[in-house]
Amino acid sequence: MSTDRTITDQELASSLGSFTSAFAEVNGVRLHYVSGGEGPPLVLLPGWPETWWEYRKLMPTLAERHQVIAVDIRGMGASSKPDSGFEKKTMARDIKELIHHLGHEKAAIAGHGIGAMVAHACAANHPEAVEKAAILNTTHIDESYYDFPMVPRPGDAPPHRWWLAFNQVKDLPEQLLAGRSRHIIDYMFGISLVNPDAITDFDRRVYAQAYDAPGAVRASTGWFQTYQQDIADFLSYPKVTVELLGLAYGPFHAYMEKALTASGTNVRVAEIKDSRNYLVEEQPEAVLAAFADFFN
Repeated sequence: MSTDRTITDQELASSLGSFTSAFAEVNGVRLHYVSGGEGPPLVLLPGWPETWWEYRKLMPTLAERHQVIAVDIRGMGASSKPDSGFEKKTMARDIKELIHHLGHEKAAIAGHGIGAMVAHACAANHPEAVEKAAILNTTHIDESYYDFPMVPRPGDAPPHRWWLAFNQVKDLPEQLLAGRSRHIIDYMFGISLVNPDAITDFDRRVYAQAYDAPGAVRASTGWFQTYQQDIADFLSYPKVTVELLGLAYGPFHAYMEKALTASGTNVRVAEIKDSRNYLVEEQPEAVLAAFADFFN
C-alpha cells in the first residue's frame, strides 16, 4: 500500500485477509469497526495513540476461532468525535450496544490502554453482555492516579506520566499537535518499546493520519479530561463478576495483580516478557497464547 496518500481502513482491513470495515450507529455515536472470522464474538478495544490497527498482528489468528470485532472507540480513528461522552462508563455503553447491534447477546472483550478502562467499565456495568474480559497493561483509573509525580526526584526511573496531565489541559494539546501528531506518537513508542521496529514507519503513519484528522486530538484529550468522573464512577462499581485476565509487562505485573484482584472476583494475571506498554504489537505471539488459553 502506498504511503503518499490517504490509507483507507478498508485497504488496511483487506490486507489482513477476509476482514471488512464498517460502521454502526449506537448510543448516539457512530462507531467504526473492522470484523472478520467466525465463532464466538471477540471485541478488541485499542489504546492511545493508536487505532483498531493496533491488533493487526493478532486478528488473522484470532479469526480462526472467533468473529473478531476491532473497534475504534468513541473519538478514535474513523469513529465520530462528539463534544462529550468520553466518560468510560458512557463508552462502555457504546460497546454494549455495539455487541447487541451486531446480533450478539454477549461477547468477550479485550482492551489496552484507554480501551482497557472501557473494557473494565463494560464488565462492571454490563456483565450480562460480557463473556470474559482481558485487561492489557492498564487498569481502570482509580485514586492512585492522583499520586503520580509530575516532577521526578533525582535518580527516579522514567517514564514520568506528564502526558496524563498534558492531555487534561483544555485546547492547548490540539493547538500544539494539530497536523503534528507523529511527534507524540514517536515519543510514546520511543519510551515504551523494547524493540522500536515492532511498530514500523508505515504503522506510525497510519496512526498519525488518524490523529491528524480534524477533531481527532480534541477527541483524544476527551478520554483524559474525564478522569475525575471516571474515578468517581469506578469507586461506585461493585466488584466485577465477569472473569478477568490481566496481561502486563515486568514491573507493572505486581501492581495489576493487586489492582484487578481488588476489583474483581475471578481474576488471573500473566506477565508478558520482553515488552513494555505496547505488548500487543511487540509480543503478539505471547498475547495470542494468553488469549487462546483464556478465551477458548
